[in-house]
Amino acid sequence: MASLETPVCDFGRLAPDFSLPGVDGKTWTRDACAGERGLLVMFICNHCPYVKAVRERIVRDARDLRDFGIGSVAIMSNDTRDYPEDSFDNMRRIAEALAFPFPYLLDESQAVAKAYGAVCTPDFFGYNAALELQYRGRLDASRKETAPDDAGRDLFEAMKRVAQTGRGPEKQIPSMGCSIKWKRA
Repeated sequence: MASLETPVCDFGRLAPDFSLPGVDGKTWTRDACAGERGLLVMFICNHCPYVKAVRERIVRDARDLRDFGIGSVAIMSNDTRDYPEDSFDNMRRIAEALAFPFPYLLDESQAVAKAYGAVCTPDFFGYNAALELQYRGRLDASRKETAPDDAGRDLFEAMKRVAQTGRGPEKQIPSMGCSIKWKRA
């Protein structure tokens, strides 16, 4: 399991479009997931200890961000043959168990992860209303263990600012997680 950090935010980069199947049986696009004030795209999976440490906080923050007009979507791009815990059926099970308030989508071809430049799970991309990248940082201070309850909510505060001003913070702390499990050629 390789641990990686996300690159620095490429402010203004447009969110690539996508059309992916969700665990809810629907096909979702970027625009269908976006809120009126922005979009949070999260690359997550089921097996990664970094994601497991923050799943409940991801759900909390996505719910809270809806009140600010930010839509959210989670995309799973790992190779499910080598990582069966990340299978579509297991994605559905996790989404139901945690009552995900956002679509959970399968990027089986891994083309969407590549288009976004996703490198790890979790990897967060926060966009403003014009779908311009404004945040590429961490959720909070959690790593493989959940941070204390009083930890700052980096992602939430950044996306709240994006909703209110259209701009993300200049200073961002990279997210850290397991590498995307790319398919072998």
